[in-house]
Amino acid sequence: MNKLALITGASSGIGLELAHIFAQNQTDVILVARSSKALQELATTLESKYSIKTYVLAMDLSVPDSSQAVFNFTQSQHLKIDYLINNAGFGDFGMFAESNWDKQAQMINLNILTLTHLTHLFLPGMIQRKSGKIMNVASTASFQPGPTMSVYYASKAFVLHFSEAISNELEGTGVTVTALCPGPTASGFQDAADLNESKLVKGRKLPDAQSVAIYGYKAMMKGKVVAIHGTMNAIMAASIRFTPRSWVLKMARMLQDK
Repeated sequence: MNKLALITGASSGIGLELAHIFAQNQTDVILVARSSKALQELATTLESKYSIKTYVLAMDLSVPDSSQAVFNFTQSQHLKIDYLINNAGFGDFGMFAESNWDKQAQMINLNILTLTHLTHLFLPGMIQRKSGKIMNVASTASFQPGPTMSVYYASKAFVLHFSEAISNELEGTGVTVTALCPGPTASGFQDAADLNESKLVKGRKLPDAQSVAIYGYKAMMKGKVVAIHGTMNAIMAASIRFTPRSWVLKMARMLQDK
């Protein structure tokens, strides 16, 4: 009997690539994202190519109580989750005081609240079975404040610290938690965040979503707690510990500016 992975944000980018990787490894998948059409097309491809079973849940996870609806679906279908992939998230570029509050609230709901609630809902079952793996997609943004993307950076810092804390709590249970920390990646994220004109992205050849997904999958399978994709990203994340906070802020602002 195949194992089962639940993947949020599965319709594009890293989430889509992870869906392919799990399917290649004969793991059934529950695909969750907003676009029903994109999910159905992906499900059809995965089933025909890899002969696995797929479940499609078209849902906006930034809406309160959506995580409970996902859990209720799995309960009604008597599905046990072996791998929980909290990948869904988005960012926003601009000065906080000038930002759209509804968008900031949706970001907090999706990047923090939904991720935390899904983990809280599915974790007890994993502990009871003494088996399970969780991947929370954080970011290299997790390691410092981010002027002009303040809420996004703060939300990813939460994801990193939350993941590290519960990974410690879970030692000896058979369950592991991995915080995947990619840097800027060639995906739909930059368009959604209006980030294409930032020095962080413009003119740079970015890693593709597939390479990040492969790295994250392998790190999760090994039970790695913090997985930073890319040597330079790992060096930068480590160097921040030894750099004055005022310098870190200035450097982050310089990189984020258009």
